[in-house]
Amino acid sequence: MVRRLLVLALALLLAAQVVRNAAVAALAEKSPVAAFRAWPAHPAVELALGMTEIGTAAHERKAVGPATFAIIDDAAGKAPLAPEPFLVRGVQAELAGNSNLAAQAFAAAEWRDPRSLPAHYFLADLYYRSGDPRRTLEQIAALARLTPSGSQTIAPYLAAYAKNRSAWPYLRELFRSNPGLGDASLTALARDPAYADSVLALADGRHTDGSDWPPALINSLVTARQYSKARTIWAATSHVRLPADPTVYDAAFVDSKSRPPFNWSLVSSTVGLAERDGGGRLHVMFYGHEDGLLAQEMILLSPGAYRMTLVVSGDLSRASAISWSLRCDGAPKPFASVAIDAAAHGWVFSVPPECPAQWLAISGASADIAQQSDVTIGNLKIVAWRPNG
Repeated sequence: MVRRLLVLALALLLAAQVVRNAAVAALAEKSPVAAFRAWPAHPAVELALGMTEIGTAAHERKAVGPATFAIIDDAAGKAPLAPEPFLVRGVQAELAGNSNLAAQAFAAAEWRDPRSLPAHYFLADLYYRSGDPRRTLEQIAALARLTPSGSQTIAPYLAAYAKNRSAWPYLRELFRSNPGLGDASLTALARDPAYADSVLALADGRHTDGSDWPPALINSLVTARQYSKARTIWAATSHVRLPADPTVYDAAFVDSKSRPPFNWSLVSSTVGLAERDGGGRLHVMFYGHEDGLLAQEMILLSPGAYRMTLVVSGDLSRASAISWSLRCDGAPKPFASVAIDAAAHGWVFSVPPECPAQWLAISGASADIAQQSDVTIGNLKIVAWRPNG
């Protein structure tokens, strides 16, 4: 009973008062007791007073007295189009264990005020508990339309509902009719990597450009160390074809659309900047004032030895301030690094065991006297390396 009364208190805050007289309604809203003294028989006053007393009883965890219900019943006779009496009757029926009567009352409240948030909420709750996904989702969709930031507010509840496979056909239909609600719900569900397959199934070929759920899903899988699955989903939602070997993606620096972490994340900051030059190369400028990251990408190399080759052009006399490094995901320090000018001659490194994902990064290291470094990188390759191969 307490839970239902608390829910009704919340409904009180959301319900719109149906009134016959604007002045009395305004007074009833501000001070129901004063309005009752001024015009005790007015239905707007009776509704305001009755609903306030119900809210107070819920807050104090007390039962609602019969006199309060009598006031609301009297208002219902005078204002048959007001939804509040039917909300109260529905709650009473719920408390008495009569779900059928409760559904009829809440539906009557909805008919009288199609924008009644409590009516939609109570109906959604009833339909959910009765195992009717279609009507549940219809009510949830109405709540999403009517509440401020509705899609974001309702999304977590839809995400919980989406864990039930039997609801998927209805959710797909709802998401097609309300893409914003679909994206918000999928994003909420994508934060749990255990439901990655559910997200993909519910996306149902959904256009992914600009949607929030793909990065949310990829990030949750990376956090869960499910790197291969994350990379596969990243490629599918980015509409790119991965190379046969798990090496550097976009080694030619031409894909400016696909998002990290499996594409380059390029920095423009007080440290410096890294930018594609449009000719299949990467332009890197390090200002020399402070240490920091300039570019990075997550790659999935198996344990073993590799060799990086590339072409570096620019003022190589100052290029040693810029370096490549490799760090296991989650590790605080790199396991290998080399100055960028030295890497131009071929850089051999070994990926250690228990390092399923690595961050390949370009960074700058400042010196006592700041000097700007400006280079361009091209023809980047990483291949498995055998000393005699």
